[in-house]
Amino acid sequence: MARFLQEHLNTRVTVEAWERAMRVPWKVSAPNHGFLLRTEQGEVAGAYLAFYSERRGRRICNLGAWCVLPQHRFHSLKLLKALLAQEGHVFTDLSPSGNVVPLNTRLGFSFLDTATAVAPNLPWLSPRGRLSTDPAMLEGTLRGDDLQIYRDHVDAAAARHVLLTRGGRHCYVVYRTDRRKNLPFFASLLYVSDPDLFRALRRRFQSHLLLRHGILALLAEPRVAGHRPRLSRMLPNPRRKMFRGEVAEEEVDYLYSELTCLSW
Repeated sequence: MARFLQEHLNTRVTVEAWERAMRVPWKVSAPNHGFLLRTEQGEVAGAYLAFYSERRGRRICNLGAWCVLPQHRFHSLKLLKALLAQEGHVFTDLSPSGNVVPLNTRLGFSFLDTATAVAPNLPWLSPRGRLSTDPAMLEGTLRGDDLQIYRDHVDAAAARHVLLTRGGRHCYVVYRTDRRKNLPFFASLLYVSDPDLFRALRRRFQSHLLLRHGILALLAEPRVAGHRPRLSRMLPNPRRKMFRGEVAEEEVDYLYSELTCLSW
């Protein structure tokens, strides 16, 4: 499956990276890694990845990369139907391509509010608060659910971890690097544990992105960040994200998913 996806979907992602993404770092009893479509000769003609997790008493199936060879596209829907036929799961699709969106809609998926602000990362001087990416600091500071999230994602290939602190408060941030118009200069927020503190220390976070990683802009969904950053503009066509199942929109986040496991 990994070699097929590397050859036919995204050559920037190595076979090893595809294989690593499929071996999620968190503990879960996964029924599969998705489904394959094979020809009568046994050759792979299509693949649909799936990332499983168990959260808040629910079984989650995050739909990942989907690729079918052109001459077999007539059978593409078989892969999606095989995934959705798994009872007892909430399904998320956090990176559907344009032609998948209307298909998901017909199959009962709903849209998440993905309104997205893009803000320039500038070398702001901010005397307030501290920022750390030290694993020992994260491990020693985080507690409860945030500590478990960190431990589950510390080896996830696409997840980057930052701890913001001020006084006795801390904010745990998970983000990933992203491309826009094929330019790899963006960071997308995936999780913010304390939106109020993040708002107060956001400039320090953005300075870190620019000066340490050369990331020029922050992509922030207000539903994740808790606010729209100053000096930002709203994207006219933000990327769609969708879900299906017995779950409220506010309970759907981007952890334990393809977004934390695969960089593209």
